[in-house]
Amino acid sequence: MKIVVLAGGLSSERAVSLVTGTSVCRALRENGHRAILVDLYLGLETVPQELETLFDAADGLCPDAAIAVQAPDLEAVRKSRADQSERLFGPHVLELCALSDIVFLGLHGRDGEDGRVQAAFDLLGIRYTGGGYLASGLAMDKAMTKRMMDSAGIPTPRWQLLHYTEGEIDGLADTLPMPCVVKTTTGGSSLGVFLPEDRAALRQALRQVLPYGGEVLVEERIYGRELTVGVLGDRALPAVEILPAEKDFDYAAKYQAGGARELCPAPITPEQQAEAGRLALLLHRTLGLEVYSRTDFLLDGEGRFWCLEINSLPGMTAASLVPKEAAAVGLTYNQLCEEIVRRSYVLKRRG
Repeated sequence: MKIVVLAGGLSSERAVSLVTGTSVCRALRENGHRAILVDLYLGLETVPQELETLFDAADGLCPDAAIAVQAPDLEAVRKSRADQSERLFGPHVLELCALSDIVFLGLHGRDGEDGRVQAAFDLLGIRYTGGGYLASGLAMDKAMTKRMMDSAGIPTPRWQLLHYTEGEIDGLADTLPMPCVVKTTTGGSSLGVFLPEDRAALRQALRQVLPYGGEVLVEERIYGRELTVGVLGDRALPAVEILPAEKDFDYAAKYQAGGARELCPAPITPEQQAEAGRLALLLHRTLGLEVYSRTDFLLDGEGRFWCLEINSLPGMTAASLVPKEAAAVGLTYNQLCEEIVRRSYVLKRRG
C-alpha cells in the first residue's frame, strides 16, 4: 500500500508524535509498504512534479526525531513554516494524503486526537487509521469522556468543570475540596495536569492551567497504583503498571530514560486483569472508538478501579505502552502496525 504517516502538527505533543510517526513509518516500510512520513503542519515545501514518486523516497522522509525533556516551542514551529499560512494542513499535505491508500495517524493531542483531521478526511474520502471524528472528539475532551463514563456506570473520580477568571482564583483555592487534581480538558502526555498538595499549591495550579485555554477539570484525588490497558480490535490487551522514578508521572517521566518503570503484564490478579479489560472495552465501545485505544486507571488500596481517561491515538513509539502490551500477547511492533492498518482500511466511514 501507499501510506502517508501523518505526524507533527502544532500540538504540545508534537515531539512525541514525530517519534511515533518515524517508528511507524519505518515499520510499515519493513512490512513492504510504500510509506512516507509527512508533517501535518510543515508539510513539504519542495516536491517533484510527480508527487507519487515521493512514496519511494529514501527512508520514507523520516526525520531524526527525539523527545526532549521540555515540550516543544510551538511559536518557533510556526515561524519555521516558509509560507506562514494559517492553515493547519501544510503545503502538499492533503494532495499526498489523497494519493495514499490510507493515512496512518501518528498525531497526538489537539491536532489529530480531537477529530478535526478525521472530519476533513471523511469529507475528502481519505482513509485513515483509528477512530472516527465524533468518537475522537469525545475521547479528547476529558469532561465529555467523564459524562460518558458516568452514563455507562464506569467508575471515575468525582469531578466538576470550572470556568473562571484570574480574579476568582483565590476564592476557588479556598473552597475547592482537597486533595484534588487540576487539569485542562484537552491536554495530553501529562501536560496541563497539576497535583496540588495544599491550598497554596492549588492556587498556583489554578493559575498555571489557565493559559491552556478553555475549561478546567477538577477531580477528586485518588491514591493508588497507576495502570493502563490497551484495546486492539475487539480485545483488551494485558494491563501495564507504571512506577514513576519520581513521585509523579509527568511529561519528563513518560519520555525520558529512567523516568519510570513499566511492568507488563502488571502484577495483578487474573480477576483484576479481567475487570480492567472489561472497563477499557466498555469505554472504548461507549465512545464509539474503533481499531485501538488505551485507557488509564488507578487501582486503589481496596482493589477498586478508577477510570481516568482514554487515548484514541495512543503513543506508538517502539517503547510506548500499547506496543509493550501487544508484545505480551505475541505481537511484534511491525505486526501491531500492520493490524492497525488492516483493521482501519476496511472501515466504512461515511455511508
